[in-house]
Amino acid sequence: MSTADSIPPSPTAPPEPSLPAPPPADGGGVLGRRFRGLTFGIISVVSLIAFEASAVSTAMPIAARALDGIGLYAFAFSAYFTASLFSMALSGEWSDRSGPLGPLFTGIATFGAGLVLAGCSQDMWMFVGSRFVQGLGGGLVLVSLYVVVGRAYPERLRAKILAAFSAAWVVPVLVGPVVAGSVAEQLSWRWVFLAIPVLILLPLMIMLPALRKLPRTDRGGSVDRRRILLALAVAGGAGLLQYAGQDRSWLALVPAVAGLALLAPSIVRLVPRGTFRAARGLPSVVLLRGVAAGAFLGAESFIPLMLVSERGLSATAAGLSLTGGGLAWALGSFTQSRSGLERHRQRLMCLGMVLVAAAVAVVPLVLADGVPVWLVAVAWIVGGYGMGLTISSSGILVLSLSRPGEEGVNSAALQLSDALGNIVLVGAGGVLFGAFGGGNVAGEGHTADAAAPSGAFVSVYVALAAAALVGAWIATRVRPPADAGDPAGRDAATAREGAGGRKTSTAQAG
Repeated sequence: MSTADSIPPSPTAPPEPSLPAPPPADGGGVLGRRFRGLTFGIISVVSLIAFEASAVSTAMPIAARALDGIGLYAFAFSAYFTASLFSMALSGEWSDRSGPLGPLFTGIATFGAGLVLAGCSQDMWMFVGSRFVQGLGGGLVLVSLYVVVGRAYPERLRAKILAAFSAAWVVPVLVGPVVAGSVAEQLSWRWVFLAIPVLILLPLMIMLPALRKLPRTDRGGSVDRRRILLALAVAGGAGLLQYAGQDRSWLALVPAVAGLALLAPSIVRLVPRGTFRAARGLPSVVLLRGVAAGAFLGAESFIPLMLVSERGLSATAAGLSLTGGGLAWALGSFTQSRSGLERHRQRLMCLGMVLVAAAVAVVPLVLADGVPVWLVAVAWIVGGYGMGLTISSSGILVLSLSRPGEEGVNSAALQLSDALGNIVLVGAGGVLFGAFGGGNVAGEGHTADAAAPSGAFVSVYVALAAAALVGAWIATRVRPPADAGDPAGRDAATAREGAGGRKTSTAQAG
């Protein structure tokens, strides 16, 4: 401290005028002058992708009938998913090598091209191919947007922008099916796909100047070919598993075994080392994302069937029971974004998973005739709020635990875990459902054997509630050990070693 600093002010000196605090050096909030255009562009892109996802589910049956392709209906969904698995890993590697601008704009262009192809499809195979193209674009966009958040926004704003990601899904999920249904019935199902690419142009023009100013961490060289081959193996394995799941014959075991042989050893190398044993820090964050997504969305996929077949609700009423979950998800995401809760993030994630477990466990109670069916809607509001606390927090932790230039590979691992969690836990739920007599469900409020389907639903929800409780335990391990030194550097380097086999001194030290 200087001498001048040590001299107390004169008691007779007039007080200095109070000046307003200067604005933060990083540009204020997410809607401040520095970030306003970028925030608007990002949220617009997310909203359009969300609208497409909800609208396609509504228009798909009409499109499949018009193209005489009901037999390929499921492949229109699995093609998107399989392609996105590959492009997620590619986007992470590409973003880390040369920044997110390339994969982001390539992904948006590819996604738009897939939409145009879908709207122009003349047969169902062309439609399935267009969905594959959309999946390639969607995976590139999803991961590169996380990298943009990690590089463009200071850490204090990341929780808020990721909360905005969740909020961007609310309106599309609410109005998307209604708009898509009206367009498909009054005009044509083709316009559900053809109208969206035009809407993407405005947000791209607004966000481009801000994206060009992003700090570059260009490491030079080409992308890691080994990682790309591993991504292809994961996508191929997942595709074979989905194909096998749609075939009830014993011959389906052949693609199922081949799919597992491709998927299992490859995914281990695309996620941080220690992910599947819940090692502390980044590996547990990645694992938790898959467990949370699989438990909640797996349970959600059986709710409409249960309410229609066991309680006699219409498909519309059964679907409306899930609406509150989406709104609560956005609310939970907003809650975790509050600056005063940052130091409690691990507890918020634990709480979120406990709420999910409770919601999933409550749902099968409506199988009893005396229990009101609105209990499902209440339970799903609770579960959705828990997911909002957990999912957004996982994205924040992945970015904070990533070294500069490695946000892409770690964000890709997070999204891969999310997608594969859905495959594994939804698939496991389907196996339990069939094993306990789910095939006896006759629909429309009546069953061939009332006891068997009820037991099938109960088995699914008990298993997925248990998975959510495991997620609550994993959430206790998302913070690196206190004596880890530089957790971000160690965990990110470990992620790179697991993903591509390249060892560094920090990885070896961990």
